[in-house]
Amino acid sequence: MAHTAWIAALSAIVAGSAATAQPEQVQGAGAPAAPPGARYCLWVEPQTGSRLESVECWTRDEWAEADVDVDKEWAKEGVRVIT
Repeated sequence: MAHTAWIAALSAIVAGSAATAQPEQVQGAGAPAAPPGARYCLWVEPQTGSRLESVECWTRDEWAEADVDVDKEWAKEGVRVIT
């Protein structure tokens, strides 16, 4: 019986710490500022025949050529900026 209470307590601690481990992103803040040649890495949908999402790192201009607004997509798909 003591083991079940111990496991339940540890589970609550782990669940609480996992929620605070991820930094919060401000909605509508857009992508972080970076030098002109910086590459913005975003999650992209899987290619045909695959179920695995991938991360693509392109400059703002390259994303714009692919009709992607980096500032708009950053909040939900942004990963990192490589300078």
